[in-house]
Amino acid sequence: MMGRENIHPTALVDPCAKIADKVKIGPFSIVHANVVLEEGCDIGAYCELGVKTALGDGSPLLVGKNALIRSHSVFYESSCFAEGLTTGHRVTVREKTIAGKNLQIGTLSDIQGDCVIGDYVRFHSNVHIGKGACIGNFVWIFPYVVLTNDPHPPSSVLKGVTVEDFAVIATMTVVLPGVNIGKGALIAAHALLKTDAEPGMLYMGVPAKKICNASQIKLQDGTERPAYPWISHFSRGYPDTVVKDWKKNE
Repeated sequence: MMGRENIHPTALVDPCAKIADKVKIGPFSIVHANVVLEEGCDIGAYCELGVKTALGDGSPLLVGKNALIRSHSVFYESSCFAEGLTTGHRVTVREKTIAGKNLQIGTLSDIQGDCVIGDYVRFHSNVHIGKGACIGNFVWIFPYVVLTNDPHPPSSVLKGVTVEDFAVIATMTVVLPGVNIGKGALIAAHALLKTDAEPGMLYMGVPAKKICNASQIKLQDGTERPAYPWISHFSRGYPDTVVKDWKKNE
């Protein structure tokens, strides 16, 4: 499991790191000892993987097959990512983050650790995921969203946000500690969500209030079709097998 022929000569890779075949590591990147990179990973320039931390549990940073980690990104040890991870530039991911397959993390986003993230989750740029968040499958979180966790900062109290499957959180929304966002809920742009969001409902405003069922929103494409659930009309980037499962359950 030591395929090192595609490592740039300026990269610093600890001999104890486990590097599979067909892994690329770009210029000036650092890969520490407590790292496992599975087959097909592509690590850009100036990345640092496996940063040691007292908040970890001693387990390695495990990056699954065919990951693409773009330049200047930093990943701490004691995290695990299934296959297909993709990042933008200058991403930071702290310890004990467990993520499913095909996670996308946009440029300048950070995940503060002790988080559980499902399959096919999409974080756009400049997203902050507070420590202790639990995020389901097929969730969309758009730019400048903040998921908080401290109910009276600064304190040692931690109440992570929960986001259930297929939920959408629009641009520049702030979600307060301990809030649960139900399956398929839509949180509108610039919202401040202080209370739990019911499944399938639209919340908007400061503070955010329940407005209506999200299915009442119409696509602005001239068809007057419902915009939500979004899986009824949007499938770009998802495997055919996943889309077929969606259709079965409609």
